[in-house]
Amino acid sequence: MDDEQERREALSRRRFFSSVAGGATEAALLGVAATAEGRAGTHEAPGAEAIKVVLNVNGQTHTMLVEPRWTLLHVLRDELGFTGTKPGCERGECGACTVLIDGVARYSCMTLAVEAADHQITTIEGLMRGDELGPVQQAFLEEDAYQCGFCTPGQVVNIEGLLRKTPDPTIGQIREGVSGNLCRCGAYAHIFRAAHRAAELQKAGR
Repeated sequence: MDDEQERREALSRRRFFSSVAGGATEAALLGVAATAEGRAGTHEAPGAEAIKVVLNVNGQTHTMLVEPRWTLLHVLRDELGFTGTKPGCERGECGACTVLIDGVARYSCMTLAVEAADHQITTIEGLMRGDELGPVQQAFLEEDAYQCGFCTPGQVVNIEGLLRKTPDPTIGQIREGVSGNLCRCGAYAHIFRAAHRAAELQKAGR
């Protein structure tokens, strides 16, 4: 094989590999673009537009736009400023975010804001009687039923819900009633006494 023929074959091989490499690069770039487009599309979930809801919180009506995915916890704290409702585990295990919905204790982290629309929502702030503490709040103060205080709002609201359902609970009912609220400081004995004291204060009309 002469030098000219070898040169031509070498050029042909280079053109072949260049065309293959170019095609692969183009395919890769198109694939990246398609993947990026697909990922971008996942952020635009159908029906994700904000919708208008009416939330009744502590006796006041709030008409607002919320995204369907927003939890009641997020809306209460970050949109309406009711920061007494605490984020803890945010998966329905600790109870720090407990509020009352139509008088029943609920985890606000596991409740969508749209679910709570047109219902009566009560937070820890709503248990105040003007500038005075409500009976459960007063009982927690008297019985020293808190340490770090982070779980306290949820504990208070939960016991308020318990007493609305069972005005004179037994110790067994109190234990069961607060079982969904965790106190990492371990102040349960004080919390149980506070629940009894709150029942007494409510019966006395205080």
